[in-house]
Amino acid sequence: MLLLLALFCLPVNSQASDLSANVDRNKIGIDETLNLRVRYSGDENGGQPDFELLEQDFDILSRQQSNQYRVINGRAESFVEWILTLAPKREGELFIPSLHFKGQVSDAIPIKVSEAGSAPDGAKRKAFMEIELDKDEVFVQEQLLVKVRLYTTIGLHDIATEPLQVAGAHVEKVDEQRYERKLDGVSHAVYELTYAVFPDSSGQLSIPALTYVAVAGRRDPFSLFNRNSQRLRLRSQGKTIEVLPKPDSYSGAHWLPAASLGIVQTWSQDPDTFAVGEPITRILTIRAEGLRAAQLPPLPKLDLQGLKTYPDQPQQEDQVGPNGVTGSRIETTAIVATQPGDYQLPAITLTWWDTKNKKQRTTQLPAFRFKVSGTAATTPPSQESGNLPTLATPSTINLEKQGHFWRNLAIAAIASHLLWILYFYRLNQKRTKLQTTNPNSEKKEQHEGKLKKAIESEDPIHIQQALLEWLQQRWPQARGNNLSEMSHQLGFEELVELQSLLSAAIYQEPIKPLNTEKLKILIRQLMERNSDLNTASEQGELPKLFT
Repeated sequence: MLLLLALFCLPVNSQASDLSANVDRNKIGIDETLNLRVRYSGDENGGQPDFELLEQDFDILSRQQSNQYRVINGRAESFVEWILTLAPKREGELFIPSLHFKGQVSDAIPIKVSEAGSAPDGAKRKAFMEIELDKDEVFVQEQLLVKVRLYTTIGLHDIATEPLQVAGAHVEKVDEQRYERKLDGVSHAVYELTYAVFPDSSGQLSIPALTYVAVAGRRDPFSLFNRNSQRLRLRSQGKTIEVLPKPDSYSGAHWLPAASLGIVQTWSQDPDTFAVGEPITRILTIRAEGLRAAQLPPLPKLDLQGLKTYPDQPQQEDQVGPNGVTGSRIETTAIVATQPGDYQLPAITLTWWDTKNKKQRTTQLPAFRFKVSGTAATTPPSQESGNLPTLATPSTINLEKQGHFWRNLAIAAIASHLLWILYFYRLNQKRTKLQTTNPNSEKKEQHEGKLKKAIESEDPIHIQQALLEWLQQRWPQARGNNLSEMSHQLGFEELVELQSLLSAAIYQEPIKPLNTEKLKILIRQLMERNSDLNTASEQGELPKLFT
């Protein structure tokens, strides 16, 4: 009996030791997948065939392994099976190579891969992709919209998208949508991505094929393996478009290919209320549809006699949507008039290329006229000490040319008397100052202390009030009820800048943060100025407000 059983088992073992491979179809499109089944019948103690050979021509999207044991007509057999989902890497005649496992070899399988959608069942595909370009040709640096659509009639989830990358171009994702569309009477769910592509140079621009990987079938939250699902790889076709150079007829200083371009001017307050010494903010905005903010040029600087300008750093902003990129460049400038009168800001002209109508256009911001009221800011008068040498002019008289001794002596005596009179006048004036300043020293320290506390609080309104009180105490001969009037009468550049800083922090929209360090420097410079507008600087060191 034992001998018979042994003889019966021998042919079974010889037949069971086998390695086979087969596919569900031999002709597919580049955007489709196939299933490869590899079965080994025999003793299985772990391991698997060398599937790395497949990766020369195919991507392995998924793999499953199962061990089975069954009895058919009283005959028992066991085998291990591997199921792989493969996606071709290229079109043409491909081969699934022979696989090796435990001394057994499977047969090679030919696979014919055609372009996307051209397979025999391409018209009945349940999922496919397409790429659409919004133009047949573009100019260099012009916006090209690339729409990538995924169509499906089955449930897809866990979609992994491959980002679009184009050599020689700037690419930006601008929109993402999901909707339904009927094709040949069949409803398809559509997943659409829109990219804005800006070519860097002229010539042929290649839009590469894109690959999406998704899972088809219902997702089972209670299954760890989701055996009923299938992983799909979808692949689009590549596109090529001609990029044209800048037209020779274009005469603009900057190449600006856009669908539309405009310039807008706004003010922080009504321009009719311009006054000498009071800052007002001018805001210029360039907005271009189909251009990035980085492509927009700077506007010409404002340079007019009687106006001081304080430009801020320009701001750049890109807005994206279904129509691509809309770039904006915002330039903000604070303007302070130093003299009253009528002013005219020059017109601003930008030349650009209309990509819709294929022709050159010009956008112009008209010249702007306004009137400034008030009195001109004065400059500190020259010191009287510079006139002293003119009183001693007799010493420069050439005595040899006069020839009259007594006349010269009389002139010298008169000059001497005048010098003595001037000396005693100055001495008396200095004593008077010392007598009048001493009683006010406490009041002076009080105003300086109040100003210092206001600056430490960083409150621009408190600083403005404390600064006005300090100025009125320091220069009592200047009659002003606000910083603008004090600035007109004193004519100090530091005071004009202080007024601009404080006004921007109080009135400008949006509020500009106060630069306290610059504020301290300007006030320190004011401290070093003479308190008498008509004399030289006082003797002695001034007390310092900041240490």
